[in-house]
Amino acid sequence: MPREERFAIENADGHALAARLVLPDEPPRAFALFAHCFTCTKDLHAVRRVAKALTAHGIGVISFDFTGLGESEGEFAETSFSTSVADLVHAAEHLASQYGAPQLLIGHSLGGAAVLVAAGALPDVRAVATIGAPCDPDHVRHLFTDHEADILQLGEAEVSIGGRPFRIRREFLDDLDSHDTMRERIAALGRPLLVFHSPTDATVGIEQARHLYEAARHPKSFVSLDGADHLLTRPEDARFVADVLAAWASRYLDAPASEDPPADGATYDDPALTARIGAEGFRTEMDVRGFHFAADEPASIGGTETAPTPYDYLSAALAACTAMTLRMYAGRKGLPLEGVDVTVTHEKIHATDCATCDAKTVKLDQLTRTVSIRGDLTEAQRERMLEIADRCPVHRTLESEIRVVTVAA
Repeated sequence: MPREERFAIENADGHALAARLVLPDEPPRAFALFAHCFTCTKDLHAVRRVAKALTAHGIGVISFDFTGLGESEGEFAETSFSTSVADLVHAAEHLASQYGAPQLLIGHSLGGAAVLVAAGALPDVRAVATIGAPCDPDHVRHLFTDHEADILQLGEAEVSIGGRPFRIRREFLDDLDSHDTMRERIAALGRPLLVFHSPTDATVGIEQARHLYEAARHPKSFVSLDGADHLLTRPEDARFVADVLAAWASRYLDAPASEDPPADGATYDDPALTARIGAEGFRTEMDVRGFHFAADEPASIGGTETAPTPYDYLSAALAACTAMTLRMYAGRKGLPLEGVDVTVTHEKIHATDCATCDAKTVKLDQLTRTVSIRGDLTEAQRERMLEIADRCPVHRTLESEIRVVTVAA
């Protein structure tokens, strides 16, 4: 049976936010942070049911009441979409300091828009999922359209949302206006995204899911919640979301040491690397031997700078291979090596700058490697180590003749 822990998180304004952490029986394989919908609380049935179902997949889930809601301190009237994002970041930081950083962000309704923004401030997040979320936080205006004139004229007004009174201030509307670049934020998310939405959602229309999906870049997925309502009041709908979410997220979350072999028939000994890119942008997802990573390009040429460039990986290959080779050599020779730092820079130079080049009118690639050797070694031993650096396998591959053969799949 999953177990619960309750505690308080202090936000940026010093208010105590009531939080609940649901843990599986065994040590969690990963942690998720769940953001509830606008004016809801952590005790919403959908939040509790999805969290409980995720524990069956070994995922611990933290949820909390935003400022001024549920059991949390503070005045709701003084909050905004931006303060909700800040509360999310504080909750993630608290979880990281006490248990482990959340690798999965889940947001329901407006909480979905909030996690899309908060992800940018949380580098440990590996995947994001939204449930019935709008593409733009400004979508919540429809809940108090009849009162907007009073809010703008008087500075605030009391509105009824879900049968409960809430005080909305003009600052709340002004903050919504400040998030007019939401689609750009979604495009620059830099994480896999899963969008859950019901085609019959009467609160957040299905067109919002389309806008969100179109704005996002691959890898992205969409799952239709046929027959579900906005709050996922049917238990089977919440369980379905949790089961699909856990299966999808397992591709991106840290796996336990005893994890199963990689899917699709691949093995950890399979050297083939697969790169996948979508119809937009340059972010490319790659898989090799069960490991997943990505490449991107700088924003100056249309990329989102959410991952190293292909040339960064080229430099990384030389740097890593050099360090490993020197570590291996020192071990075999019994040298008192404490560590090696290798820095590699890549640049294009004119052949006229190269004394060893025959052609003098073309540009060539130059990798400059700086090796720092730590340990009580003699000068002769250090010089020999530098000679060994030139013998690392990647170095030899780069300086040898390379054939690239392209075939159709």
